[in-house]
Amino acid sequence: MTPPSSRPTMRDVALRAGVSPKTVSNVLTGTAQVREPTRLRVEQAMRELDFVPNLSARGLRNGRSGVIGLALPDLRAAFSASMTHAVVEAAHARGLVVQVEETAAEPGREHDLVTRARTHLIDGMILNPVRLQDSVVEHLDHLPPIVLIGEVEQHRTDRVFIDSRAAARDAVRHLLARGARRIVSLGGAESGPGLDKATQGQRLRGYLAGLAEAELPAPAELQTEVPEWTIAGGAEGMRQILQQGAQFDAVLAFTDSIALGAMHELRSWGARLPEDVLVCGFDDVEHARFAGTPLTTIAFDHEDYANAALDLLTSRMRDRALPPRAVEMPYELLARASTTGPPAGFSGRISEN
Repeated sequence: MTPPSSRPTMRDVALRAGVSPKTVSNVLTGTAQVREPTRLRVEQAMRELDFVPNLSARGLRNGRSGVIGLALPDLRAAFSASMTHAVVEAAHARGLVVQVEETAAEPGREHDLVTRARTHLIDGMILNPVRLQDSVVEHLDHLPPIVLIGEVEQHRTDRVFIDSRAAARDAVRHLLARGARRIVSLGGAESGPGLDKATQGQRLRGYLAGLAEAELPAPAELQTEVPEWTIAGGAEGMRQILQQGAQFDAVLAFTDSIALGAMHELRSWGARLPEDVLVCGFDDVEHARFAGTPLTTIAFDHEDYANAALDLLTSRMRDRALPPRAVEMPYELLARASTTGPPAGFSGRISEN
């Protein structure tokens, strides 16, 4: 019998890439800067050789496990799936494994992750807390390496974010420019707890600012919370607005998932999109451009976002004395068919379905 081939080593990768084993190690651990062309060449060699780093051996040498944690509030949401994929790919390129957790907005689950980091089961964490007041970041001293993603504003650790308030305001401006005047806020309401929550609060403030800028009212009957930031949650929130008989001509949904649920519900009530109602979402998930009526959305590059978070985290893992840093990512409004105006308007009535 032919003996099984031996497992590729860092020396094999170095030979294939034309670099030193130390350079391969630097690419894997992120402990030193490697020029982009060199890093890409090393990563290509890893793929060609099907190289898998020996994380346990590496951990014995440098005190690291090679594992990081990613904690998101709701893994069912399309944005969570897209961001998880982007983080896993960015981590893999750095020789790291990702342990994914769903916090369900429960501070106890964040605390469990921090405990694991303190006992060196994971080397660092990327967290997406819903409220700073509830987050472990606000309540624990001597934090392990942590990067926050999302709109939680704090100065204890690193974070990556987009300006959700400005983005929501720009979305309102776009809807107004397309002829809308009565815009539903689907995902947050002044009368609800939304202003206390990071992302939700920023998007609600942007919605209100956009209307105020145009000297238009923000009627309470056009603002609603949704039970979950999912397609089903968006459909239920839209149904509540329709059942109240409110008159409106546009919807600003706080995520694309919410928007897709709203579009489904609007059609089931007989609304034409976009002839009667304009709809704009947030996050530019893959489903948005393939919807029956392609969805206008606030877009930002998920891969760039993930790489920014990993860059902050790996540098924090190397040097915990670094001052907290905040990286703001650019966004753009992608106008698609769902906001081709002007809209005729729509009001709720008893559905025949």
